[in-house]
Order: sequence, then structure tokens, then C-alpha cells
Amino acid sequence: MRVGIVVFPGSNCDRDMLHVLRDVFGLDAGLVWHAKGLPAGAGAPDAVVLPGGFSYGDRLRAGAIAARSPVMADVRRMAAAGAPVLGVCNGFQVLAEAGMLPGALLRNDPPRFRCGWTEIIAENCSTPFTSMYRPGARVPVQSANGEGRYYADGETLERLRRNGQVAFRYAGGAALNGSSGGIAGVCSEEGNVLGMMPHPERAAEPGVNPLGCGPASLLFRSLAAACGGAAAA
Repeated sequence: MRVGIVVFPGSNCDRDMLHVLRDVFGLDAGLVWHAKGLPAGAGAPDAVVLPGGFSYGDRLRAGAIAARSPVMADVRRMAAAGAPVLGVCNGFQVLAEAGMLPGALLRNDPPRFRCGWTEIIAENCSTPFTSMYRPGARVPVQSANGEGRYYADGETLERLRRNGQVAFRYAGGAALNGSSGGIAGVCSEEGNVLGMMPHPERAAEPGVNPLGCGPASLLFRSLAAACGGAAAA
């Protein structure tokens, strides 16, 4: 399978994601500069990742400018066709700003940058990214965000619950950054678009994750299986 990692001005986790996808899990991953759009034809990716960082310096709002980049038209087309699309941290903000996922990402409460190891709990285990998890599985991951507080109104939260669109919640509820319902990741109604604030790419290798890399690696193994690939790690 081919995975395209979109790089915006200010992305800074793109090479981390490339290393994990290509060197750890053996996928055919490559960087795609946003202005060039996604490759077409024989070189077209099977899945897309929007990595973490500070696209366009988080001007206006985090992800607001990148969400209007021309490459997002390609990402929308792929998502509409059922291809897996993953947004991590700033990538989640971009997907929300683009209207591809419900809700919004606001400044943390309390308003400070939060960086450290935490745990998230898998809820929806039927997406291309979570199929190898069991509901309730605890996933040690690294979190680093200043505008990571997921917000949705009561009606939207009820719809997410009813549709099974909450992919991950923080263990211990909303204490990490004040997110509504302790939500750490949501998916589209179809399940093929996932946005999550914590960084699975920083948690999927032995020697990097002090809490155990196995659970985080299942996200990438799930993605490989969904697209017919074979995860090496």
C-alpha cells in the first residue's frame, strides 16, 4: 500500500510519521508537498496522513489556513471514495477546520501547552485504524498540544455517541486538556477518516515509549491490514 504524508509549511512531525510508516512498519510511504497535490494514476496513494506540527504558524486558528490548501480537495475526494485518512494533532485540527470531522479544537483548559505521556482508551474498534483493538483497550501515547481541547455541543456529542464516532477517549476523562467528554479522537460517520490529538507515531517503537509500544503499534498494523499491506514491526 502507498501512504501519502501531506507536508504543509510548519509541519514538523512529517518525518517522524514517515520513519514509522516506512522503516518500522514497511509501508510504501512518501512525503507530499501540499502545493503539488496528491499523486494521481499509478502513483496515487491508498491512504493519506496529515501530520502534526504548526501549519502556517497556527495563524488565525490552528489548522485554519492549511484546511483551505488546494491539496485538501484531493484529500476530500479520497475520503469520499472510502480511502483511509488520518489526521494527528495539527492534522486533526486541519480535518476539523475543513469540515471533514465534527467539532472544533480549542485552546487547552487550563490554557497551557501540554506535553507528556498519557493513556487513551479505544472505543470504536471497527475503523481502518482501530480494527486490531478491543473496546476498552488502553493505549499509552505521547501528547503535545496547546489547542488540543476537543469541543462539540451537546447535540453533536450525542450524535457522536449514537453513531459510534468516538474513536478514543483520554483515560481519566477530560483532565488532560478539558476536551468535551474526554474525547481524544473522532472518526467520520463512515469510519474511514480519523482525527486524534495524541501522537501514535511517537509511541510505536521499543525504546521510545516508556509505557510499552505494543498498543500504539496496533493503529499502524490496523491501517496496513485495511489496505492489504503487511506490517513488519
